[in-house]
Amino acid sequence: MKIIAVIPARYASTRFPAKLMQDLGGKTVILRTYEAAISTQLFDDVFVVTDSELIFDEIVFNGGKAIKSIKEHESGSDRIAEAVENLDVDIVINVQGDEPFIDAAPLEKVIEVFKNDTSKQVDLASLMCEIKDEADINNPNNVKVVVNQDSFALYFSRSVIPYPREVNVGVRYMKHIGIYAFRKQALLDFYSLPMKSLEASEKLEQLRYLEFGKRIKMVETNHIGIGIDTAEDLEKARKMLL
Repeated sequence: MKIIAVIPARYASTRFPAKLMQDLGGKTVILRTYEAAISTQLFDDVFVVTDSELIFDEIVFNGGKAIKSIKEHESGSDRIAEAVENLDVDIVINVQGDEPFIDAAPLEKVIEVFKNDTSKQVDLASLMCEIKDEADINNPNNVKVVVNQDSFALYFSRSVIPYPREVNVGVRYMKHIGIYAFRKQALLDFYSLPMKSLEASEKLEQLRYLEFGKRIKMVETNHIGIGIDTAEDLEKARKMLL
């Protein structure tokens, strides 16, 4: 089973323009993320896929592997699918470009799902963690997921799910963490399928997979990624390297 990591890297960012090309301890954020992915030693290969000449050149100049997007894409899945369409690969791990402090443990967990899935019942694997603070549960920026008894995703939402009409019944609120592992075919199917109403309403691409019958295995973790979404996040990251 050939497993690769793909790091989708857009230059534009609404909250923090050009964040992936910012300096982080003498290297750009995207280069540190790329090197961190390689250093996990979990992957047969690692690629950055980008719409930006600057990011492409940054990776290639430093001896890395990059793929230039040909089309404009609305989602990370679309960008990755185009990149891997002609690659000989079984499992594709989506690594976030703005998380340079990669923890290997949660990545190992999603890879293990496919190693154990001998009957190939799983199309995607992803991560979730429990949240208990009421503000976190109600925050629409925290995507919630509900699962069945076998930990397959039933639905993702920015709303509070399940709705707490009854309290003290043992409900746990689970936050979705956006690390994905895909079977290649699931990605290619996503690429050819249209956006439907649930995805359009919630602005969550994982709902397209569910709407078209793909099975997403969720794995619980305590890992919370350290992303760089703002200039303040970048300063915190710089201090972590000292």
